[in-house]
Amino acid sequence: MSKEKSLSYTIHNTYSTLNEHSENTRTVWLVLHGIGYLSRYFIRQFNHLDAENYIIAPQAQSKYYLNGEYRHMGASWLTRENLEAEIENVLKYLYAVYDAEDLSNVHKLNILGYSQGVSVATRFVARRKIKCANLIMHSGKVPQELNKADFEFLKETNFHFIYGTRDEYLKKGIIEVEESRLKEIFGEEINIHAFEGGHELNQEIITKIAKTS
Repeated sequence: MSKEKSLSYTIHNTYSTLNEHSENTRTVWLVLHGIGYLSRYFIRQFNHLDAENYIIAPQAQSKYYLNGEYRHMGASWLTRENLEAEIENVLKYLYAVYDAEDLSNVHKLNILGYSQGVSVATRFVARRKIKCANLIMHSGKVPQELNKADFEFLKETNFHFIYGTRDEYLKKGIIEVEESRLKEIFGEEINIHAFEGGHELNQEIITKIAKTS
């Protein structure tokens, strides 16, 4: 009979940055991409932010060829396979990025998850007790295992949920359920931003959050 065993080993992974982290930096962003992205392409979505913003885009480790062609590559953070172990692998990597960039000493840290990145961002914040100025959930859902108690340590954080009204992955019924759940977890003060569009990053709303919070 076959057996499945496990082991630990060290791997290397990349991450991308935009702008310089200097004395002129006002806000640091940790931005987590969705399925099908590479971080070096995803980070271009934040070119509209000025030089006072330093952006860090971690790279999901599971890479694959897109569209069945051996040309363009994307990546995924997690699948259902061996989920709990994979979550821990991802969180260890994210904390290595967090530590390498000395983010515990950043005055204003914004954490943004887009699409599948929402599940990764919220798990990272909740399980590693990461404090941030803004937790931005864009076009994705909070994992079912997380609840209000997981985020109660965040006393001064602004919570944002952004979605497109024509998002093919977030139909009207799903949005209503998700908004209700988000209010249960983060309170009635959660900022909900809807825009006319599909499953796409909305730079206008991100700029507004960058300027007003």
